[in-house]
Amino acid sequence: MAVPQTRRSGCPINLTLEQLGDRWSLIVIRDVMFGNRRSYGELLGGSEEGIASNILADRLRRLTASGLLTRRSDPNHRQKGIYSLTEAAIQLVPLLAQMGAWGRRHTRPSKELSVRAELLEAGGAPLWSAFMDELRHLHLDAPSPARSVFGELQAAYEEALARRARRTKATQRATAQRVVRTKR
Repeated sequence: MAVPQTRRSGCPINLTLEQLGDRWSLIVIRDVMFGNRRSYGELLGGSEEGIASNILADRLRRLTASGLLTRRSDPNHRQKGIYSLTEAAIQLVPLLAQMGAWGRRHTRPSKELSVRAELLEAGGAPLWSAFMDELRHLHLDAPSPARSVFGELQAAYEEALARRARRTKATQRATAQRVVRTKR
């Protein structure tokens, strides 16, 4: 499906940036794609970056209008919408994987938030393809693939969070022991 275009020029990079160019649009797509956050509330409450509610509502409208997301009513709650990636959004997996790889090399990301990017970079195109197949299952009702890349990425993220929690707890214990020794 072709995404509607505003044309400052016919350059494909320009046209892509016109669709995805602001950070919040990519963050919303990332959260639907990698976090399986499908409702407004899940996207707002789970935002690492703290997206404002009005910005989120605007980006969801824009992404739906541009053909990157679809919205359907939640059968359990009429006012609640469930957002899904379209094929055009699913095909952004390689782009987001490359952005994550670039960010790991040229910025200072947290270990926890870069673990998925590390796995996607190491797995390359075969992993991206398997992940895209799974996203098609989750969002477009395609057949279920044998492998759950989403599950692998989520498990690695959760393990990274658990390691951080263990390090934090160990640091707190060591600090408490130093405080006790200095009081003696």
